[in-house]
Amino acid sequence: MLKVSTPLGWTTLALVGALVLHVDRMPLWVSALGIALLAWRMAASARAIALPGKFTRAFVAFALVGTVFAFLHTLNGLQAGTWMLALMCSVKMLETRQRRDQYIVVGGALFLLLTACLVRQSLLRTPLYIAETWICCSAFAVIAYTPAPGTVGARERLVPGFDSRSAILLAGRALLYSLPLAVVLFLVFPRLPGAFWALPRTEGAETGLSDTMSPGSISQLTSSYDIAFRVRFDGAAPPPRERYWRGPVLHKFDGYTWSRSFTSAYRTQSLEYLGPAYRYHLSLEPSQQRWWFSLDTVDASPNHRVFLTYDYELISSDPVTSLTTYDAVSHTQTRATQPLSRLARRVDTDLPKERNPRSQQLAQEMRGRVDSDMAYVTAVLEFLRTGGFVYSLTPPLLNYDSVDDFLFNTRSGFCGHYASAFVNLMRAANVPAHVVTGYLGGEWNPVGGYFIVRQSDAHSWAEVWVDGKGWLRVDPTAVVEPERLTRGMLDLLPQAGSAEARLVRSWPSLTEMLQRWDAVNTWWNDHVLKFDYRSQLNLLSRLGIPSPDVTLLAWAFAILLSIWLLWIAWQFGRGPTLRRPDRLAKAYARLCGKLARVGVPRSAHEGPLAYADSVSSSRPDLAQGVRTLLVRYAELRYGAPRAESRADDIAGFERDVARLTVSKA
Repeated sequence: MLKVSTPLGWTTLALVGALVLHVDRMPLWVSALGIALLAWRMAASARAIALPGKFTRAFVAFALVGTVFAFLHTLNGLQAGTWMLALMCSVKMLETRQRRDQYIVVGGALFLLLTACLVRQSLLRTPLYIAETWICCSAFAVIAYTPAPGTVGARERLVPGFDSRSAILLAGRALLYSLPLAVVLFLVFPRLPGAFWALPRTEGAETGLSDTMSPGSISQLTSSYDIAFRVRFDGAAPPPRERYWRGPVLHKFDGYTWSRSFTSAYRTQSLEYLGPAYRYHLSLEPSQQRWWFSLDTVDASPNHRVFLTYDYELISSDPVTSLTTYDAVSHTQTRATQPLSRLARRVDTDLPKERNPRSQQLAQEMRGRVDSDMAYVTAVLEFLRTGGFVYSLTPPLLNYDSVDDFLFNTRSGFCGHYASAFVNLMRAANVPAHVVTGYLGGEWNPVGGYFIVRQSDAHSWAEVWVDGKGWLRVDPTAVVEPERLTRGMLDLLPQAGSAEARLVRSWPSLTEMLQRWDAVNTWWNDHVLKFDYRSQLNLLSRLGIPSPDVTLLAWAFAILLSIWLLWIAWQFGRGPTLRRPDRLAKAYARLCGKLARVGVPRSAHEGPLAYADSVSSSRPDLAQGVRTLLVRYAELRYGAPRAESRADDIAGFERDVARLTVSKA
């Protein structure tokens, strides 16, 4: 039976811990094969089954490499490397006969820990990483300080009574000693500008908004409680009615589905900014999408790798695969200083002529009764307000001409229905308009002092071009359900939320606890995970080093490293001095080694007299000579000291051990 207190047991525990860190990111067959190989090794240690030969191990290794390649079609990259490392470490367990093999497996477990840290650095997983680090260090200690079977002497005398508890304490002490160095490395080690952790990651489902919208095909909308992003304003936040977070802009309409236009219809308009400028820090959760969100309308792109499009979208060159933070400045009120081009007018008034004929006829009749585009906008909003329309997250499905069916039959829907119908009516009257999707509002976290925008805050609205004013934001949903501007979706319609959201919001103490946890997690993301070159410069500036260069950082690191090394030396100097094995112990170790080689090893718990009885029982032919030597050792080590002849007695014991000849039975 495999004991956890043995080196092999600790090696197995270290590898199992590393596999557990990846169990939710690796396919089931990888984890199952790893556990099966470990079970094979444990059964072999209990002598229930034999270990495989080298040809069998080679065949298993090559078969696993081929299987990984068949699944991923590559052996490169973080994902393939993680699978391969997990499987190869498990195969290596089948040949752990020496300390070196065990060191290799524990080292592989540490590399698996590193890959887990590269992929996910959330605060919730940090205790798991610390525990696995502690386990691996304890495994190293057990492997290093446990004597091999049949040996005694230096190691056993250096660490008397060394067991698992001693290994755990030693590893914990070593980790505590390394903590100051880790802090020094984190704070002052020269960093290159950019993100070291920015590794390409393709796995994962897309979340959040889409670049198409077909409200007629949705009969039920469940509000997700997942977080889209967090926002912290430098000063006062805009009022709730102006917290529109801009995302994909939809220009193309086929009568049923709205979609983005991938060609630039016009150059970015020159804007005159009205009202206050809002400066904020936004932390965007991974979405596998390319767009970044901003308060409508952002002044400029916050990053050189993010493109500000002609319709004021922020499109990144890479998908958002990890937590992304950026600073931006926005104005919620603007005015265009240039007229709309003919191309842009044509794009944003385009409609399929054969679709939704009743809506087109209604638009022409209503436009004929007013004398301006702005008056027409007001007339359409009044029509929606007084026409018996109902805000609902469970509207009926719509037919082929979705806008006609919505306006004249069902009259029930959510923001997508109203934005789609409103823009359709605008375009039918030759008024340029398009649909904007994004988020509205946000939940205030009083603990952290920031807003949490969730997927349930997803919203769509319209933009209409009015000569002399430019693009104006018009939210037709607001005339049907005015409270949507000041209340979140889950506040407005609690029953529409998921079971998780309803549970949290029905229990105020749980809501407060989650807010506190989110505040702590946000601090971790902002001050630890996102501690980059700029953060390092800001920290050093606060410490009185205004313009540090790489040389200065290197000197600061060298000085702090020297202080740490001196502190470590002082700590070890305070501890007890370990005695080197003396001549008598070395001679006794040689005697035990000779006997172990002929099949009579000494157990770790046996003293010299008990060992003499064991040798006499198993090898009577060696009893007389070996017993005499073991009794002499016991007298020399534990008997009354005879200073006048002790040196001669030890020398004689050494000669007799050297002359002893033993052979296998």
